[in-house]
Amino acid sequence: MKKFKYIVIILIVVTAGAWLAHRSYEQKVLQEIIARLEADSRAAEVLVVGVNYNEEFKKNFTTIKFLEYDTHDRPLAPRYFIFPGNVIQFQSLVVRFDDRFVAAGDALKGKSVYLFWKAFMLDGEKTKEYPIAYLNEIPGGYKIMDNSDVVEQKFWRRFWDYAFDKEAAHKAGIKNVQIEAPGAVFIPGYFYTIKIEHDGGLRIDTKPLPDIVRGERVL
Repeated sequence: MKKFKYIVIILIVVTAGAWLAHRSYEQKVLQEIIARLEADSRAAEVLVVGVNYNEEFKKNFTTIKFLEYDTHDRPLAPRYFIFPGNVIQFQSLVVRFDDRFVAAGDALKGKSVYLFWKAFMLDGEKTKEYPIAYLNEIPGGYKIMDNSDVVEQKFWRRFWDYAFDKEAAHKAGIKNVQIEAPGAVFIPGYFYTIKIEHDGGLRIDTKPLPDIVRGERVL
């Protein structure tokens, strides 16, 4: 009888331990899901590298440095754009996947996919714009193979279809596809980071440059 009691106690302890372990694992998974849904990644950085007054047009021209990052957070070749003003926007195509993929950290659909179409400044007939990516082109930040890779080219052709084919997008687990154009007032002395939210779209974060680099020409 005493042996039976010991067995019962051991079973209770083991069961309780298993329940606590499962509960702890469940809490950890829930925390990871929430973290993924709230996470974001750096997409690009922007810095004002010049403001010059143009006598002909009687206005300041702003030169920005646009540095995009690939999916492994590696910088691509920087681009420089000059605008007759400083209210600048970045037209982007953003593809949001269903929350279940984001929550699960899916390797392919675990966060929103974006690409920059162009940088522009609205000014009526004098609107100025610079292309960054083209229709049916593989965006630089996502390119993984050389130009001869048929599979990669086919994937991105299909990707562009999602922007115009709602049924195909739904079958691929895509929640929605839309064009966004986040913008800001770009002035010297500030550092701008464009981020992609894993379950959302693009946003621009702004912060002052560190005091140590103010007034210095940084190479």
